[in-house]
Amino acid sequence: MRGVIKTSSLAVMLCTAVHAHSADIPKDQIMAVTRNGEQTSIMGAPANFAGNARIDPLFAARAPSTVSAGAVTFQPGARSAWHTHPKGQTLIVTAGTGWVQQVGGEKIVIKPGDVIWTPPGVKHWHGATPTTGMTHMAIQEAVDGKNVEWMELVSEAQYESSR
Repeated sequence: MRGVIKTSSLAVMLCTAVHAHSADIPKDQIMAVTRNGEQTSIMGAPANFAGNARIDPLFAARAPSTVSAGAVTFQPGARSAWHTHPKGQTLIVTAGTGWVQQVGGEKIVIKPGDVIWTPPGVKHWHGATPTTGMTHMAIQEAVDGKNVEWMELVSEAQYESSR
């Protein structure tokens, strides 16, 4: 038991030392922690999503970075509209099964653990299959404060083709 007490005492002393010096850290150099549940979920706008898609912000861009990310959960049949990203986009699928497609290309099945890179300016869409929901993290960088250019909705014919 004595070893546990010593370890706990050391941990308290180290934590105290870190907190005692945090006043010496410039305000713009202090790490920020956003707790789970602190940010409000929003529903995808009908102009940008067909079906039900919930967007959970993960992080906003913090200068000098222009990178932001969100987790998007698509209910079965839901999908984004066609769109592009000025600096490209990385998707990381975390749950379910979905599709991604770039204009002129075939639909690609995506599953948990898959990482999808869409180059800058490539017109594409992504979403769930008709029978299975899908969640992915979307990471993108902004140019002049804009990280996406929304276009027309994916039609039913486009969504159902090449299934």
